[in-house]
Amino acid sequence: MTSKSAAAAARATVYGYPRQGRDRQLKKAIEGYWKGRVSADALRSTAAGLRRGTWRQLADAGVDEVPTGDFSYYDHVLDTTVMLGAIPARHRAAVAADPLAEYFAMARGTQDVAPLEMTKWFDTNYHYLVPELGPDTVFTADSGKQVAELREALAEGLTARPVLVGPVTYLLLAKPAPGVAGDFDPLTLLDRLLPVYGEILADLRAAGAEWVQLDEPALVQDRTPAELNAAARAYRDLGARADRPKLLVASYFDRLGEALPMLAKAPVEGLALDFTGAGAAHVDALAAVGGLPGKRLVAGVVDGRNIWADDLRQSLATLGTLLGLADRVDVSASCSLLHVPLDAALERDIEPQILRWLAFARQKTAEVVTLAKGLTHGIDTISAELAANRADLASRARSPLTHDPAVRARAAAVTGADARRCQPYAERASAQRARLGLPLLPTTTIGSFPQTAEVRAARADLRAGRIGTGGYEERIAAEIREVISFQEKAGLDVLVHGEAERNDMVQYFAEQLTGFLTTLHGWVQSYGTRYVRPPILAGDIARPAPMTVRWTTYAQSLTDRPVKGMLTGPVTMLAWSFVRDDQPLAETARQVALALRDEVNDLEAAGTSVIQVDEPALRETLPLRAADRPGYLAWATEAFRLTTGGVRPDTQIHTHMCYAEFGDIVRAIDDLDADVISLEAARSHMQVARELAAHGYPREAGPGVYDIHSPRVPSPQEAAALLRTGLRAIPAERLWVNPDCGLKTRGWPETRASLENLVAAARTVRAEL
Repeated sequence: MTSKSAAAAARATVYGYPRQGRDRQLKKAIEGYWKGRVSADALRSTAAGLRRGTWRQLADAGVDEVPTGDFSYYDHVLDTTVMLGAIPARHRAAVAADPLAEYFAMARGTQDVAPLEMTKWFDTNYHYLVPELGPDTVFTADSGKQVAELREALAEGLTARPVLVGPVTYLLLAKPAPGVAGDFDPLTLLDRLLPVYGEILADLRAAGAEWVQLDEPALVQDRTPAELNAAARAYRDLGARADRPKLLVASYFDRLGEALPMLAKAPVEGLALDFTGAGAAHVDALAAVGGLPGKRLVAGVVDGRNIWADDLRQSLATLGTLLGLADRVDVSASCSLLHVPLDAALERDIEPQILRWLAFARQKTAEVVTLAKGLTHGIDTISAELAANRADLASRARSPLTHDPAVRARAAAVTGADARRCQPYAERASAQRARLGLPLLPTTTIGSFPQTAEVRAARADLRAGRIGTGGYEERIAAEIREVISFQEKAGLDVLVHGEAERNDMVQYFAEQLTGFLTTLHGWVQSYGTRYVRPPILAGDIARPAPMTVRWTTYAQSLTDRPVKGMLTGPVTMLAWSFVRDDQPLAETARQVALALRDEVNDLEAAGTSVIQVDEPALRETLPLRAADRPGYLAWATEAFRLTTGGVRPDTQIHTHMCYAEFGDIVRAIDDLDADVISLEAARSHMQVARELAAHGYPREAGPGVYDIHSPRVPSPQEAAALLRTGLRAIPAERLWVNPDCGLKTRGWPETRASLENLVAAARTVRAEL
């Protein structure tokens, strides 16, 4: 590879960075603010310090252009709603009185005001707050946050690029506001929105922005001609403004397809594209449209969503191919690094050689800088980095962790019969009703109960050696006794043990399965102040010993009512982990399913009559392009059936899904062949119940009547009203009553009140029936 001139030197940049800080300072400050222990000024000071620290770290690492505006107290889409003045009427008066308090009210709700709906950000495990728009929505520009953060970065002497959610993606992510006809299309507001974006762009230019990035990930999905025409019009109009900065339009998570020729011709100065995974097709697609003459290309060649070290030689080859397709080529990760942990160097419990296989945000930044250096000055200038990288990749490929012959032989022997129940649903349902004896509209919860300070302290004490295993187990047993006792007194029909022993619904299992690695500091934002530590699925998967049987059977010994066995399903185990990239996902899913099948069979043998296998990630893992979906759904539903297919007819199999759009996978939900499914429905006003009914879903379902992501306690009347709405779609003999999701993040006072109200609502509606 020949060196480029200094004038065309490749810049290193990223689109965004983890927000929380090394010790999750942001989470602690925000939660302290909610509890009244941290002032608004102190929260703002903490946030400003985190922003400056991130920019300085990026600059010190060699990043030439830092992003601004990607920082958020809760969610960047919610920040966009505030920036555009699209605040729902129920929040507007309070926003004027206290913008910070009501910002969080839009996110979390209050006892008097419902929050915005929350759903998954494309096919990630990050949740965004859904904009609520209608024909009467009036947009007004509020560029204060963006301008202030840009000025902060410039004051540090840095080259900075503001990052905004683009206008087309913002409207395509929005939904009709409550009370607005369901056929209202928010995209019809585009002409009203564009002048507001123009005003914000002008403000940013006046504040010193040379470039502004407009993120349009919605354009990597299948889009109608009308939607593509709207996007073309948007960038034609924005590009025509004389008072704007240079525009960099970014997409990620997949290939642009039909949108690429349109954006290549648009009057903008640059495109930022994902060249990882399916995005590798962008190389040929760019050549087919004649490249980007006179434009900047930011090439996302380092995977921003997974944690494996980049193949630097392969990325350099891609970058070399792109050099002739644009006026200048810069180097980046494929998307915001928000989706990976902060720094692999913090992990002390992972074997050093294996640790070298991993790249978190800080390591990915170094990879981007190395690639930019090699692209600019030639391969010889990074020969040491390339040699070390090659050795690390070879170490991973030959490791016994990644290849277990026994696991592979078992997976290869699976037949279609292994993934089917022995009787059809109608016969199973009759046997289950006879065994369980449940009332009409049976009540239950999704699985977890509040993780109290005492439970977390017990776990910390065990790790620190302050108590032994016996002392820890005594504390867990006491918590289970309290959870069972409360549920009996509250009147719930099918109980759970509360999952006090589980640190996380995925990590708990990963710690007990071969082939997984777990981290101490690998925190990734899921929503708001909720951070998770996704395990790393590094090798072949097996279950050495039972994982849940002991505590489930102990809980069952405390009550005559059925206690559900609780497992996380194979697709969710993959989706909420960082998965291996050296074999097809379908093969990995089959290995996980077989390990979980052993657990299901052991639970049944121990007398468990109801077993719930949660698959909340089934929808979020759906490929963004329709052409890729049938193949995914075939192996995903097979993996679930392989997990559950070995049980008796009178064992009732439940599954659970939450916070996603389910309408386009109802057929796949049917193909799971679960006996009962519970789904999020409270914030979406029972939309999923209507979708199940439209499909003719034949099994039992529990659309949630209690929004657990809000601290507000629903009244019995409110829950009963939602139940009645559900009954218009699902017959009473097939309708369950439950919350939207698990209760791990809630406190005991609100949990007690909400569940008591839920049971009261079920009794009221039963009486009406």
